Amino acid sequence: MRKINRIIVAALIFSKDGKLLMGTKDPRRGGVYSDCWHLPGGGVEEGETLEQALKREVKEEVGIDISTYKPILISEKGSGVSEKTLENGERVLCKMEFNRFRIDIKDKLASEIKLRLGDDLVEVKWFSKKELPDVKQIPGGKEFFQKIGLI
Repeated sequence: MRKINRIIVAALIFSKDGKLLMGTKDPRRGGVYSDCWHLPGGGVEEGETLEQALKREVKEEVGIDISTYKPILISEKGSGVSEKTLENGERVLCKMEFNRFRIDIKDKLASEIKLRLGDDLVEVKWFSKKELPDVKQIPGGKEFFQKIGLI
Protein backbone atom coordinates (compact mmCIF):
# COMPACT_ATOMS: atom_id res chain seq x y z
CA MET A 1 0.00 0.00 0.00
CA ARG A 2 1.31 3.40 -0.97
CA LYS A 3 1.97 5.92 1.81
CA ILE A 4 1.18 9.63 1.65
CA ASN A 5 1.95 12.49 4.05
CA ARG A 6 -0.59 15.23 4.75
CA ILE A 7 -0.42 18.42 6.76
CA ILE A 8 -3.83 18.92 8.36
CA VAL A 9 -5.46 21.98 9.91
CA ALA A 10 -8.30 21.62 12.39
CA ALA A 11 -10.53 24.22 14.06
CA LEU A 12 -11.67 24.21 17.66
CA ILE A 13 -14.63 26.52 17.09
CA PHE A 14 -16.20 27.74 20.32
CA SER A 15 -19.49 29.62 20.52
CA LYS A 16 -20.31 32.43 22.97
CA ASP A 17 -21.91 29.85 25.27
CA GLY A 18 -18.73 27.76 25.34
CA LYS A 19 -19.81 24.93 23.05
CA LEU A 20 -17.39 23.18 20.67
CA LEU A 21 -18.40 22.28 17.11
CA MET A 22 -17.59 18.78 15.86
CA GLY A 23 -18.79 16.65 12.96
CA THR A 24 -18.82 13.14 11.54
CA LYS A 25 -17.76 11.99 8.09
CA ASP A 26 -19.55 9.78 5.60
CA PRO A 27 -17.84 6.35 5.64
CA ARG A 28 -18.80 5.83 1.99
CA ARG A 29 -16.71 8.83 0.91
CA GLY A 30 -13.41 7.35 2.07
CA GLY A 31 -12.39 9.88 4.72
CA VAL A 32 -10.24 8.96 7.66
CA TYR A 33 -11.80 8.03 11.02
CA SER A 34 -15.36 8.04 9.66
CA ASP A 35 -16.73 6.46 12.84
CA CYS A 36 -15.52 9.31 15.07
CA TRP A 37 -16.36 12.94 15.82
CA HIS A 38 -13.95 15.38 14.17
CA LEU A 39 -12.99 18.99 14.43
CA PRO A 40 -13.74 20.79 11.15
CA GLY A 41 -10.62 20.93 8.99
CA GLY A 42 -8.64 19.15 6.34
CA GLY A 43 -5.52 19.06 4.24
CA VAL A 44 -3.31 22.01 3.40
CA GLU A 45 -3.04 22.45 -0.36
CA GLU A 46 0.19 23.32 -2.14
CA GLY A 47 0.98 27.02 -1.80
CA GLU A 48 -1.40 27.61 1.13
CA THR A 49 -0.43 28.83 4.56
CA LEU A 50 -1.91 27.04 7.56
CA GLU A 51 -4.31 29.95 8.18
CA GLN A 52 -5.43 30.10 4.53
CA ALA A 53 -6.14 26.36 4.59
CA LEU A 54 -8.00 26.71 7.89
CA LYS A 55 -10.29 29.46 6.54
CA ARG A 56 -10.98 27.48 3.36
CA GLU A 57 -11.63 24.18 5.13
CA VAL A 58 -13.96 25.67 7.76
CA LYS A 59 -15.94 27.46 5.03
CA GLU A 60 -16.12 24.29 2.89
CA GLU A 61 -17.04 21.91 5.72
CA VAL A 62 -19.42 23.90 7.92
CA GLY A 63 -20.10 27.14 6.03
CA ILE A 64 -18.64 29.50 8.64
CA ASP A 65 -16.58 32.44 7.41
CA ILE A 66 -13.90 32.80 10.09
CA SER A 67 -12.04 35.66 8.38
CA THR A 68 -13.25 38.18 10.99
CA TYR A 69 -12.06 36.04 13.92
CA LYS A 70 -8.48 35.60 15.13
CA PRO A 71 -7.43 31.94 14.94
CA ILE A 72 -4.93 31.02 17.65
CA LEU A 73 -2.50 28.20 16.81
CA ILE A 74 -2.34 25.68 19.64
CA SER A 75 1.25 24.63 20.26
CA GLU A 76 0.30 21.00 20.92
CA LYS A 77 0.75 19.31 17.51
CA GLY A 78 -0.66 15.91 16.82
CA SER A 79 -0.10 13.09 14.41
CA GLY A 80 -1.99 10.09 13.16
CA VAL A 81 -2.02 7.32 10.60
CA SER A 82 -5.08 5.92 8.86
CA GLU A 83 -6.07 4.19 5.66
CA LYS A 84 -7.86 6.44 3.20
CA THR A 85 -9.57 5.96 -0.13
CA LEU A 86 -8.59 8.62 -2.67
CA GLU A 87 -11.06 10.04 -5.21
CA ASN A 88 -9.65 7.65 -7.83
CA GLY A 89 -10.50 4.68 -5.59
CA GLU A 90 -6.91 3.95 -4.55
CA ARG A 91 -6.42 2.90 -0.91
CA VAL A 92 -3.43 4.59 0.71
CA LEU A 93 -1.91 4.81 4.16
CA CYS A 94 -2.19 8.45 5.17
CA LYS A 95 0.29 9.85 7.70
CA MET A 96 -1.02 13.14 9.09
CA GLU A 97 0.40 16.06 11.05
CA PHE A 98 -2.37 17.97 12.87
CA ASN A 99 -2.16 21.74 13.35
CA ARG A 100 -5.03 22.87 15.55
CA PHE A 101 -6.38 26.39 15.91
CA ARG A 102 -8.79 27.84 18.45
CA ILE A 103 -11.47 30.18 17.13
CA ASP A 104 -13.76 31.93 19.59
CA ILE A 105 -17.03 33.20 18.15
CA LYS A 106 -17.74 35.50 21.08
CA ASP A 107 -20.67 37.31 19.52
CA LYS A 108 -23.00 34.34 18.89
CA LEU A 109 -24.49 31.46 20.84
CA ALA A 110 -24.19 28.01 19.24
CA SER A 111 -27.89 28.11 18.32
CA GLU A 112 -27.36 31.42 16.45
CA ILE A 113 -24.49 30.25 14.23
CA LYS A 114 -25.73 29.27 10.79
CA LEU A 115 -24.08 26.09 9.56
CA ARG A 116 -24.01 24.68 6.04
CA LEU A 117 -22.55 21.22 5.60
CA GLY A 118 -20.27 20.93 2.64
CA ASP A 119 -17.81 18.49 1.18
CA ASP A 120 -16.80 16.26 4.07
CA LEU A 121 -18.96 16.26 7.17
CA VAL A 122 -22.43 14.67 7.13
CA GLU A 123 -23.50 15.58 10.66
CA VAL A 124 -22.44 18.33 13.07
CA LYS A 125 -23.16 19.01 16.71
CA TRP A 126 -22.22 21.57 19.32
CA PHE A 127 -20.84 19.87 22.44
CA SER A 128 -20.59 21.32 25.93
CA LYS A 129 -17.34 20.72 27.82
CA LYS A 130 -19.28 18.39 30.10
CA GLU A 131 -20.16 16.14 27.12
CA LEU A 132 -16.62 15.90 25.67
CA PRO A 133 -15.35 12.98 27.80
CA ASP A 134 -18.07 10.74 26.33
CA VAL A 135 -17.63 11.73 22.68
CA LYS A 136 -16.02 9.10 20.41
CA GLN A 137 -13.11 10.97 18.89
CA ILE A 138 -10.26 10.28 16.53
CA PRO A 139 -7.27 8.46 18.07
CA GLY A 140 -5.48 10.87 20.40
CA GLY A 141 -8.42 13.29 20.48
CA LYS A 142 -9.29 12.85 24.13
CA GLU A 143 -5.64 12.99 25.14
CA PHE A 144 -5.29 16.26 23.23
CA PHE A 145 -8.37 17.70 24.94
CA GLN A 146 -6.91 16.65 28.31
CA LYS A 147 -3.57 18.34 27.55
CA ILE A 148 -5.24 21.64 26.72
CA GLY A 149 -7.64 21.46 29.68
CA LEU A 150 -10.96 20.85 27.92
CA ILE A 151 -11.57 17.58 29.77
